[in-house]
Amino acid sequence: MLLETKKEVEEAAGRLTEAHQAEKRRLDPIHAAVRGEDNALYVPQKATEEYRRIVEQSRFNVLPLVITQLAQALFVDGYLTGDGKRSPVWEAVWQPNRMDARQGGLYRSAIEYGASYALGLPGDPVPVITPLSPRRCTALYEDPVNDEWPELALVFGPKVKVGEGWARKARLFDEQQAHPMLVGESGARPAPGEKPKKHGLGVVPLVRYLDSLEDLDDGPCGKVEPLVPVQRQLNQTTYSLLMAQHYGAFRQRWVTGMLVQEDADGNPREPFDVGVDRMLHAEEATAKFGDFAETSLDGYLKSREAALLFIASVAQIPPHNLIIGSGISNISAEALAALEAGHRQDVAEHQQSFGESTEQLMRLCGRAMGDEAAWKDTSGQVIWRDTTPRSLAQVADAWGKVAQMLGVPPRALWSRLPGVTQQDVRAWERMADEQDALLNLEQMFREDAEGSPAGEPEPEPAPSAAG
Repeated sequence: MLLETKKEVEEAAGRLTEAHQAEKRRLDPIHAAVRGEDNALYVPQKATEEYRRIVEQSRFNVLPLVITQLAQALFVDGYLTGDGKRSPVWEAVWQPNRMDARQGGLYRSAIEYGASYALGLPGDPVPVITPLSPRRCTALYEDPVNDEWPELALVFGPKVKVGEGWARKARLFDEQQAHPMLVGESGARPAPGEKPKKHGLGVVPLVRYLDSLEDLDDGPCGKVEPLVPVQRQLNQTTYSLLMAQHYGAFRQRWVTGMLVQEDADGNPREPFDVGVDRMLHAEEATAKFGDFAETSLDGYLKSREAALLFIASVAQIPPHNLIIGSGISNISAEALAALEAGHRQDVAEHQQSFGESTEQLMRLCGRAMGDEAAWKDTSGQVIWRDTTPRSLAQVADAWGKVAQMLGVPPRALWSRLPGVTQQDVRAWERMADEQDALLNLEQMFREDAEGSPAGEPEPEPAPSAAG
């Protein structure tokens, strides 16, 4: 969509601002839950400091681990064109934009909220990629499920002082320009004194990363939102555990047959200052001491373990990454691999979704740098680093057998080795080519020294003429 008049710009900015506020009402609680700020435990207004400290310690937040466990298994290591060659866009754009490190933010945000965005714009000397959280931008699609490019997008910047109040700087993107905006309490309006900047890409330069493509009705909601109620239950169980541990696990003592002393006003005085490091003593011969049984913590611990296993099941996390129990420890390597099977399937699904978005981003950057062939190449493919926890010996043995038994060229398998980057593969190829050239040169010198190639008869000398 192309915005040509000031009225169209203001109306579009208003629609996007309303959509952004609606999204934030869903996204902000998710953000608070991941940061551990969503503690729904009840705290009475007159609660003691001791009570408040126990409530504070009851935050047993495992939601960041749900995100980290998946995000750490996702790493794009290269990009090939449709004909299997290394893409020049990857070399020119990905590395200069430090996306080896910054790509993790795109994946984490998409896993957390259900979607994240990458803004790709022409730049000097190379196009600029900016990863964005959905809390910082909003995009409008005619068909939110199937459309590749949005119709409009609003990207928010920092807050600035405007008159007596504050407003956020923003940029409204259409298919040709970026319109500078100010978004405040009174709504969105064009920034005074600033003119639209042309990007000329023909599409809104925003690529969406989706947590998954399985929901064709409402779109993805991310990994965190379904687990927030379970996380609250986990906090409640931890709170009950700490209360029982603090007040009930210490065995309460009792005494009978002892005279209670009184103060000057006739009020009974506390006979003992009870503590775990103190002994009770009475001078009366009739005094008897005893104690009550301590509160068992087993029920609380089992309840918390059950909640953790439920989170592991829903999030497809290997359970031994959340909890080590009698049912998970001391198991065979085959059983351990079976426990991780669901997680590897989840990783593969996210690689498909995020891989499509990265390919779309590479096409956009190709157009931004003037490479129309890259823009039209819809058959490109990203290369994902193998993050499966296997030893180098296992991998080398497996791929070595593939090369020997199936005739696969060894060079084609170098990138399959764990920890090997595309830069490593290129360096190895250069060294191998140099080594091949040296061997060929050595063979040529050897043949020259021998006078003729091995296996060929030497030519007979020509007969001399009779004198």
